[in-house]
Amino acid sequence: MNSHFDDRETRAPEIRERDTFENLRALLERSLERLPALDAWLGNPDPAALTDRAALAALPVLRKPDLMEMQDANPPFGGLADPDALKGNRVFMSPGPVWEPQGLGADPWAAARALFAAGFRAGDIVHNSLAYHMTPGGFILDEGARALGCLVFPAGAGNTEAQVDAAARLKPSGYTGTPDYLKVILEKADELGRDLASIRRALVSGGALFPSLRHYYADRGVSVLQCYATADLGVIAYESADASGAPYPGMIVNEDMIVEIVRPGTRDPVPDGEVGELVITTLNPGYPLVRFGTGDLSAIMPGLSPCGRTGPRIQGWMGRADQRTKVKGMFVDPKQVSEVIKAHPGIARARLVVGRSGDADVMTLMVEPAPGATPDQGAIEATLAATLKLRGTVEITPHGSLPNDGKVIADERDYSA
Repeated sequence: MNSHFDDRETRAPEIRERDTFENLRALLERSLERLPALDAWLGNPDPAALTDRAALAALPVLRKPDLMEMQDANPPFGGLADPDALKGNRVFMSPGPVWEPQGLGADPWAAARALFAAGFRAGDIVHNSLAYHMTPGGFILDEGARALGCLVFPAGAGNTEAQVDAAARLKPSGYTGTPDYLKVILEKADELGRDLASIRRALVSGGALFPSLRHYYADRGVSVLQCYATADLGVIAYESADASGAPYPGMIVNEDMIVEIVRPGTRDPVPDGEVGELVITTLNPGYPLVRFGTGDLSAIMPGLSPCGRTGPRIQGWMGRADQRTKVKGMFVDPKQVSEVIKAHPGIARARLVVGRSGDADVMTLMVEPAPGATPDQGAIEATLAATLKLRGTVEITPHGSLPNDGKVIADERDYSA
């Protein structure tokens, strides 16, 4: 077993950051030359200038619609996959459709660290119930478990009675799959009178692990942790736990990934602790996505994990960032709201609230002033109308009054009325 897959990252955060940006520069020096489409999308940057987060934030954010457009124009990968990664490898399709190549080497989606943090060790037998069909879900944790030294049963999705029968015979010590399907398997085993007590730990992904569900598993003697992963990037972050199996707060960002939280619809990072869109730069030499917008909301947590790992932490999945909304027959985008904010330095934060007055849509821009500032309400209303091509009102609210939930546009219309 390669210790690279199970170590606990303990470098000082500033050293980790320095090393990560050094690796990013080295990767881009090679990749931009080999991938003209990536070079063009990023605006022909000088890799040597990418020394810190401020320099990285000057690059565009690649979101799913951009990626799909690039893939349509230059199938299948939009020119973003290194040709060496395509030889003797796999290709997957996610809804959209979006095409993803498998990365290079063992554990190409960087899942082994998450498995190790969840208690998996070499020699464990793992029952993997994520789908192996079309999308990479099953392969993501399969490859990580095998790199860690585990024996994997590729159960896939569905066919629950057959899965129960297989698990009762093989007696796996661990489960990987969606958070709720393990409960389905355990309850089916109870119904059939089969013993699945061998399963003592699980790493889940692809859905919400609600506290009540985690407690259900704990009551059955199964320690369950979760990881946050996407088909494009692999495992982005994962939970760790104390000696009793209780999870520590937040999720630790995986190695070889740079996480930013930006204001939805923009490329602009928000202060630590503020909710925004999760943007990832991955140091994957086969598929080097730079500033890839996941479309998911999260926030950076302060401090380090009590487990001793020194990687930054995020809150986990907190909803979707795509808040594009149709008002009076026209789409309003978070990027437009951001343009209004930028035009008035006295605005700290703002939220566009969409509602109804009789049979008409109405918009109100809720504005939090920056400390010591007195924003001009009339001037902001003029900018709002000019930018959105729709009239709306502006309401100045006390500093700190807007919820920290990442919403730039809040659609409060009652669609059931």
